[in-house]
Formats: sequence, C-alpha cells, structure tokens
Amino acid sequence: MQANMKISFIGGGNMAQALIGGLAGKLTAAANIHVVDVNEDALNLLAQRHGVTTSNVPGAAVAAADVIVLAVKPQQMREVVAQLQPLVKQQLILSIAAGIRASDLSRWLQGHTAIVRSMPNTPALVGMGITGMVAMKGVSDAQQAMADAILSAVGATVWLKDESQMDAVTAISGSGPAYVFYFMEAMQNAAVELGLSAEQGRALAQATFAGATELAVRSEETLETLRDRVTSKGGTTFAALASMEASGMGHAIVKALHAAAARGKEMGEEFGRD
Repeated sequence: MQANMKISFIGGGNMAQALIGGLAGKLTAAANIHVVDVNEDALNLLAQRHGVTTSNVPGAAVAAADVIVLAVKPQQMREVVAQLQPLVKQQLILSIAAGIRASDLSRWLQGHTAIVRSMPNTPALVGMGITGMVAMKGVSDAQQAMADAILSAVGATVWLKDESQMDAVTAISGSGPAYVFYFMEAMQNAAVELGLSAEQGRALAQATFAGATELAVRSEETLETLRDRVTSKGGTTFAALASMEASGMGHAIVKALHAAAARGKEMGEEFGRD
C-alpha cells in the first residue's frame, strides 16, 4: 500500500468506480482519493461506499494530487482538460478515455509530457480487466510504476512501446468484451432453437466461455492446438467449425477488428483536431 499517494479522478462513472473500489484502502488511503464530477448522486455514492472526498469542479485537491486520472467521455475531454490546465504542474496524467491521443493531451496542457494513455476494458468492473498502456517521454520510472499499480488494481496490464499500437489494443481488448457477449448471445439463441430454455442456454454459454478461457490461460499450448484437441474429424465440433469456415466467420472477425482499429484512429484524429 502506497499510503501517501494522492489520486484525483476527473469523472466518477463506471470505470472510475471500479478503479476506486480496487484502490481505496488498498493501494492508498481512501482520504487520498478525490473525485470530481457534476453528478451529485455518483459523488454521494462514492463517498458513502469508499470514504473518498468529492467536488463538482477541480480545485485544490486536484492541484495537490500525484496522479490525475482522466475518466470522462472522449467528447468531453478537451473542455475538461482546459479546466485542469491551470492546476497541472508535475502530476502524472493518466487517461483511460478511448480515442484521445497523448500528444493531443500534451498540447492542450501546454506541453506537459508526464502522460500515460491507457485502454482498460469493462471486465475491470469485476477485477478481471486488462489494460493496454503507453507512456510519454516525460513519465518518470516512479510515475510509470504508479500508473501500473492503479490499473493493476482491476486486472492485468500490458505496456506498449508506441502509441500507434493503442488502436489495436482498443480493437482487441477494449471492444473485445462486446464480441464475446455477441457470440454468447448467438449460442443462447441457438440453444432456444434446439429446445433448451433461454436460461439454460445462457448458463451453458457462460460456463463454456469461462471454462475455455481458464483452460487457455493455464495451458502452454497454442490456441490452435487447444481447438484441435476438441475437434474430432467428422464429429460434431468438426461440423460446427466447418460451417463457420464456410460462412467466412474467421475472415469476418479479423475484418471487424480492423474496422474497430480504424475507427479508433479516426476518433483520435477527430477529437484532436483544432
């Protein structure tokens, strides 16, 4: 526990709430965590649940923070950063917003370069997230360690060498939970068509995904090998995979992830445009 680390969150939405739940009283004392949001209900909930301090506008607590976590919607970021700019001195800026480039944050903050851009995903809400992260040149080793500790509170972290890789992270893991839910939905629908109840279909789909994922995590074998071990030539799994291949599913998935990555790049250009 880094009892003296002061963290200010700008935005108190779901992801901020998940992070605060993993940090308060664990990484740092709850009294060292401050949350700024216009939503009084969200602030009251956080204060009651975790004992953090709150305010509607950024002020002295933000100026005194070691880390400022930007947890607002991408379209709100530029306006929010303009409010923060007079308060930013040596603090680490940790952004968890999709599509906002660190270089644009730096420009809006008058050249501040102690910035880490990150892309967590929604399983962080249950402590099972994974976050892609990249640090600008102005981030010290100590600050990078702080950023890693904060995001590690809700799951694993992956550090990137270049910010251009962040669009791929957004496509794979940032948006990834939606792909999993989409596939699980299809499995549930198929279960109903095959005579099971929706509840039974969901239970089977959920347990299958959870179990297969845990097997992949524990195994040193490639994903292809794990797939082959379930697939007997001429059997039921073979029939299903052959149907998927005939439908071009593998290609469609890869194409979809390319589309997500391209949209991430477009968002960076849109939100960073003068």
